[in-house]
Amino acid sequence: MGEIRLAIAGVGNCASSLLQGIEYYRHRPSDSAAGLMHADLGGYGVGDIRPVAAFDIDRRKVGRPLQEAVFAPPNCTTVFEKDLPDYGVRVHMAPVLDGVSEHMSAYPEERAFRAADVPPCDVARVLRETGAHVLVCYMPVGSDQAVRHFATACLDAGVAMVNCIPSFIASDATWAARFRDRCIPIIGDDIKSQFGATIVHRVLARLLRDRGVSLERTYQLNTGGNTDFLNMLERHRLRSKRISKTESVQSQLEVPLPADKIHIGPSDYVPWQNDNKICFLRLEWRGFGEVPMNLELRLSVEDSPNSAGIVIDAIRCGKLALDRRVGGPLLEASAVMMKRPPRQMRDADAHDLLERWIADGTNGTLEEIKVKAEVTVERTLTPARRRTPDPETVGSASVELAPTGPLRADLPHAVHAEGNGGNGAGGNGSASHPPRIPA
Repeated sequence: MGEIRLAIAGVGNCASSLLQGIEYYRHRPSDSAAGLMHADLGGYGVGDIRPVAAFDIDRRKVGRPLQEAVFAPPNCTTVFEKDLPDYGVRVHMAPVLDGVSEHMSAYPEERAFRAADVPPCDVARVLRETGAHVLVCYMPVGSDQAVRHFATACLDAGVAMVNCIPSFIASDATWAARFRDRCIPIIGDDIKSQFGATIVHRVLARLLRDRGVSLERTYQLNTGGNTDFLNMLERHRLRSKRISKTESVQSQLEVPLPADKIHIGPSDYVPWQNDNKICFLRLEWRGFGEVPMNLELRLSVEDSPNSAGIVIDAIRCGKLALDRRVGGPLLEASAVMMKRPPRQMRDADAHDLLERWIADGTNGTLEEIKVKAEVTVERTLTPARRRTPDPETVGSASVELAPTGPLRADLPHAVHAEGNGGNGAGGNGSASHPPRIPA
């Protein structure tokens, strides 16, 4: 089916793990490819992905060959495939905008960003000239201006976008409409790692409910030593991250927990942990006879490879949507791969819908989408017990902690270029597949 021409915004730990993984799996038979959800996805293998453009702001990366830049400081992730090919790609200087927190300058060079003193490139022009198909956005958390800059460049250049951070693009009504109108796919927002804190927390919260017990309160505390955790020491940059992670867990409960009964988010920066992320979970509930019980869990993962295991599929879904001439937020892929998708679903339901879409491009019927999404996040089914969160504003976009109100059948989540809104191959956009995006 040809190659997938990849652009990367942010040549940090996640980009390093992604490129190492592409090379690692390129030389291994698909039937023994542990660590992949799909060795083949819609006809595309991992080895079909070829980097053609990269953007960063750090002086140790800008201007260097990509295969060298991914190992430059402050990157600190595990190296499991050190021999990367010469991609013929040098890292372009991106606009800094809000991509570097002020406190970075107080930390050692080997741990923090150091901006290059060179003019920024024209991102959209680079995307057009390199013929990029998909851009993966790895900007630091809180870089809302920078993410919007890359989103605009994708729209200008006709490039699909995978938004891995909690600056809300796919789940924002205005931005979603712009991608639909241009028939450009977007998967977002905020990557949900392969087996990380969020997916474990979601599954446990849902399991408790399915087993008939009442979740009373919970927390998720995370520590790490990479630049992501260092960046989030600036507390105002955490706002959208807390919204994304909290909503992801709340969405698995018919009745959301009160705000003072749930705490989720990065907790501290521990330099010697490097790219190792440690999560501490606690869930408290009342079981049979309303007897109080609790669970405490410690999860240790390598953060960036954990992310790459999902991004490797998101890239191929983005290209598959381009092939099928489908634009706008991809609900199925976003629900599986992102913490803050346009429509939250239960993970098993989202997985089934995604597998169907990958196989032949068909979507669920309107009734299926209502059942799978409404049961998950529409709290109007229990109005007496429902707590309506106050809207939160992130950047210039107004978003909600949790979606409310009826499904909007008049807002298709994606558009087929020929206007075919049916359920045949390539018909991933129709009035029968509405988004969760707040209207």
